Amino acid sequence: MNTLRTIHDVPVFLCAAEGEPIGGEREALDVIGEASYQGARWAVVPAERLDETFFKLSTRVAGDIVQKFANYRLGLVVLGDISRHTADSSALRDFVRECNRGRQTWFVADADELDERMKG
Repeated sequence: MNTLRTIHDVPVFLCAAEGEPIGGEREALDVIGEASYQGARWAVVPAERLDETFFKLSTRVAGDIVQKFANYRLGLVVLGDISRHTADSSALRDFVRECNRGRQTWFVADADELDERMKG
C-alpha cells in the first residue's frame, strides 16, 4: 500500500513494492498524481517496481520518467539495489552518479541512505 511519511520535515510518498510496473510516462503520471494529491515533495519508488526498460538508457524510458517528475517539481527516489543493472552499463552508472549529485532524482540502496539524504 502506498503511504505518505514525513522524513526530516519533508513529506515523502512511498510507493508500495507490489503493483503495476512503472514502465513509461503514463505510470509515472499516476505516481506523480497520487503523490502530489497527498502533498508530497518526493516520491520513493522501489527499484523492483521499475520496468527493466528503465535501466536500459537507450530506450529513453528513464529520461522520460525523470523528466516527468522534474516537470511536476516532484523529487524521485529509486530505492533498492540496482547493482545488477549498473554492473552491465557504464552509461547507467554515470547517469546514477550524476543524478545523485543533484536535487531532483536520487538512487539510494536502502531506507537508511534515504534518511541521510533527506537530512539535507
